[in-house]
Amino acid sequence: MELKNNQAALIWDVDEDGGVSVNVASGDPDGPAGAICQAIAVKLMQDEDFQAEIMEMIEVDDGGQKN
Repeated sequence: MELKNNQAALIWDVDEDGGVSVNVASGDPDGPAGAICQAIAVKLMQDEDFQAEIMEMIEVDDGGQKN
């Protein structure tokens, strides 16, 4: 997928142990969309309460599968 300069995306990777990582893809990493996604990615990776809240919302088990 090719992103336009005004688009950005968060890319989630969940390994078999349930570990989560987040990457950002952006047509313009220094533009507003890229900056917003980067800020969200930092929040996701550094805020354990926020991570837990998201995982509870989607009810993911320890194996990374949605219940």
